Amino acid sequence: MPDTLPAGLHSPALAMAKAVDRIPPPDALPGGCIYEPKFDGFRIAISVDAKGATLFSRQGKDLSRYFPDLVAAAIAYIPAGCVVDGEALIWSNDRLDFNSLQQRMITGRAALPAFVKERPASFAAFDILAVAGHDTRNIMLRDRRALLEELASDWRPPLNLSPVTSDYDTAMQWFEDLPATGCEGLVVKGSGQLYEGGVRQWLKVKHRDDIHVVCAAVIGRRDRPFAVVAGLPMHDRLWIVGRTSPLTAASSRTLAAHLHIPRPDHPWPEQISPGLLDRFTKDKEPVHLTRVEPLVVEVSADVAWSGRSFRHPLRYLRARPELNPDEVKLPDHLSAA
Repeated sequence: MPDTLPAGLHSPALAMAKAVDRIPPPDALPGGCIYEPKFDGFRIAISVDAKGATLFSRQGKDLSRYFPDLVAAAIAYIPAGCVVDGEALIWSNDRLDFNSLQQRMITGRAALPAFVKERPASFAAFDILAVAGHDTRNIMLRDRRALLEELASDWRPPLNLSPVTSDYDTAMQWFEDLPATGCEGLVVKGSGQLYEGGVRQWLKVKHRDDIHVVCAAVIGRRDRPFAVVAGLPMHDRLWIVGRTSPLTAASSRTLAAHLHIPRPDHPWPEQISPGLLDRFTKDKEPVHLTRVEPLVVEVSADVAWSGRSFRHPLRYLRARPELNPDEVKLPDHLSAA
């Protein structure tokens, strides 16, 4: 069995998905749709050759040293000459724990073994790019899946096979049930699709909830807000939990009608760190807040919650001036996360 990898697969470009608002019907993609959970983890390709196993991120960064448990499992169960695409995950209390994944990336070498033992990682495989040294990207997904299932037949945790279904009703049920485990929604792929690295060839639909938050500041002018800064009560204070995506012109006008000059005892400062609104931003400059009298607004949020903030922008829906900001509560599904 060849133990070398095909050219271009030592650090492969990974296929991606574009966001859609609804679960596509079964005939939406070539060959018919295959539905699978959208796990809340780190996208990783595991490459195995005669020298060992290497874990690459979607950006091509070598993450092997942060996941020694997955490297060891790959060496034990994945033959050389294979490249497997999937998601690195950490589970905590039967729920995905994205925070622990991020903590691995900042844990020093000396402390990492204890961290790994306390919060072990797992891997959910959903595609295969090479088998026995042969490039499989040019065969259809249904056939790649068959190869992956054969490869995974002898796997043991922490290596796992991501579940899939071609049944639309099952996919709908997954979409409703899986967010309780921290899964973000569904990824939808065409059974007849080849693997196109670097291309958004798949579809993803995220589960979203409409919730009430407190708008105590905006980005932009009070009479022309650009985005809402959202707050929720935690730890006996109104905590900044995220921001909305840019408002439409119509939403900006209607929201502005409800925004008023705040009273002196406002709970937030005039400037905050950009990381409070976007933990992945590279900006260093403080963000200026236009503080307003707290107002309840309704937003749409996906399930990506860090424990104290939303990881992705919220979608503004409408102002709720008839509601009392003091009565807004942290939603149960967030407090349990």
